[in-house]
Amino acid sequence: MSEDLDAYRARAREWIAANLERRAPSGRNPMFGSDHRTDAYIAQQRALQRRLWEAGYAGITWPTEYGGQGLGPEYQRAFDEEAKGYARPDFGVIGGTTFGVCATTMLAHGSPEFLERHIPRVLAGDELIAQFFSDPEAGSDLAGVRTQAVKDGERWILNGSKIWSSGAYHADYGLCLARTNWDAPKHRGLTWFAVPTNANGVTVQRIKQINGDAEFCQEFFDDVELTDDDVVGQVDDGWTVTQTMLFFERGGGGGSATPPAKPSVIAPDLVDLATAAGRLGDPHARDLLAKAHVDDLVRAAMARRVGALMATDPARGANIASYGKLMSGVFDPRRAAFAMEIATDHAVVWDSTDSPAADAATGLLNGRFMAIAGGTCEMQRNSIGERVLGLPREPSFDSRKPFRDVLRDAQNWSGRVG
Repeated sequence: MSEDLDAYRARAREWIAANLERRAPSGRNPMFGSDHRTDAYIAQQRALQRRLWEAGYAGITWPTEYGGQGLGPEYQRAFDEEAKGYARPDFGVIGGTTFGVCATTMLAHGSPEFLERHIPRVLAGDELIAQFFSDPEAGSDLAGVRTQAVKDGERWILNGSKIWSSGAYHADYGLCLARTNWDAPKHRGLTWFAVPTNANGVTVQRIKQINGDAEFCQEFFDDVELTDDDVVGQVDDGWTVTQTMLFFERGGGGGSATPPAKPSVIAPDLVDLATAAGRLGDPHARDLLAKAHVDDLVRAAMARRVGALMATDPARGANIASYGKLMSGVFDPRRAAFAMEIATDHAVVWDSTDSPAADAATGLLNGRFMAIAGGTCEMQRNSIGERVLGLPREPSFDSRKPFRDVLRDAQNWSGRVG
């Protein structure tokens, strides 16, 4: 029987006050990305994660048989509300990937033995997990991966490469999508593996980004040995697992999250920017502030609507989640453009990294991130059109061919018709 919610909240409040530190105001260096955490810092966060887990405040809604507490989302919300303003484990982008995408996907598809090995270690901070998803040659076609795993007796031998893996330099494992059957159509013959990043043959390289950060990585696999124990889901049925991962990656599954509130003030970040640029009274700047506020209202309403739809129609959750992903891909570059128009030359040269003009410049550089990462806007529109609205599918000339033939035909294609 679950503890009364009020009693749980009171107990959590007492533990938080005794065991967590108040969160200090963070120093901003907006010309760089979000992930400049050192190995030593990550080690401190692992220790803090273990403290939470040992006290019963990690994995609050996760199954008890794998180290969680098995409580409802209302208990997670209560803890989050009480812990607001306190410093909790901060792993950066790899933390979101581990807890919000990879572990939840593993819980949905991993065997009991697999979950017993990995999930308690995730909750204790001993395992951080990256996504080894996209192949360099596949682009947005996730089913077109060429990274392959070949069965050799009791072993699987992994070869190939993955790219755009956020935070993989701090990861202990990567969930890797590999081709295991070249004679099946491209959406079949795929299998997911949990790959130790310290395994022989695994190389992780960071990629320099336009804003000076190096949050993305590329991985190379050279005869990496795995076993059946490392398989997530069923062999050759990796596309089913992929749909679950996309659901979480696009913001689905956030049942414990509080729905976004209606914005109560006009675009505070852009108001600060207009003030710093001396343009708060400028009619054009004020018009842009009003447009941004309308966008904020629309985004908040849309997020609440999408969340409600996913809750009432879980079977189509991954496709409904595409609305949220598309919304970010459309609105983020628009807001970045507003900021640059408001800041004018102040977003080109500024006095310090604490200036809101620096945020405007970085926002422009990163503005199209969500229009590409995790599936382009075009892919989201296809998903919505075909799988939510029931529109006819786009013509496909390779979805039923053996993938081996798809590659052969692509090499021989001349571009001529007839």
